[in-house]
Amino acid sequence: MLASSGVNLRSAIEPHRRDEQWRLASWLALVAFFIAVQYVGRATGGTETEPLYKWSFAVGTVIQEALFLGIVLAIAGFSRERLALRVPRRKLRAVGLAVAAIFIIQAFEFVYAALANPGNEQGLTPTAWQSSHAAQYIVNSLLICTLVPFVEELTFRGLGYHLLRPWGAWFAVFATGVLFGLSHGLLLSLPVLVIFGCGVGWLRMKTNSVIPGMFVHSTFNLIALVAAVTLQR
Repeated sequence: MLASSGVNLRSAIEPHRRDEQWRLASWLALVAFFIAVQYVGRATGGTETEPLYKWSFAVGTVIQEALFLGIVLAIAGFSRERLALRVPRRKLRAVGLAVAAIFIIQAFEFVYAALANPGNEQGLTPTAWQSSHAAQYIVNSLLICTLVPFVEELTFRGLGYHLLRPWGAWFAVFATGVLFGLSHGLLLSLPVLVIFGCGVGWLRMKTNSVIPGMFVHSTFNLIALVAAVTLQR
């Protein structure tokens, strides 16, 4: 009877796995393309200077994130289950885990910055405050703290984690963390980004939701953006 149940279970799961194969291949191709674009762009000097003071950056961000989101949703089949877009069942526990993740990741970043001194490798935050471009900075900051975390978390901790989960939860956490780090096209800051990606991946694993990770992601972006204009030397 147990053997028969096992056969039935395997026959039920196998079509699902075959259906997910093309989704995994499509997701990996999308992420690989984005990683290549990021590194090639930086290698050829294709990054903007002081981008947060420009309206063009806001427009470009909306277009890029909307396009990326549309592709991710299509690969996921517009399934909230694959995207883990759900409210955690144990909300207080999720908040506690999110706060713990923020402190742990922030501590690692502080120690790593002191040892490696990556500086402003990404070139996103400004070198000095320009009050004449305050409106642009505020709009760009809102996008970086809302739209960008929403799309990136759905991409990596949502769909990516779901597709890699059959190889093990910790494998999905680590793999999405590494790919998330690489997707920023950086070298010196890569360890921080990987740890961050693994941290929110762990949060996704523990809460079975991408929403706590979105909160952590937004908080980190907000801290960086506020610090950039309030801790100027």
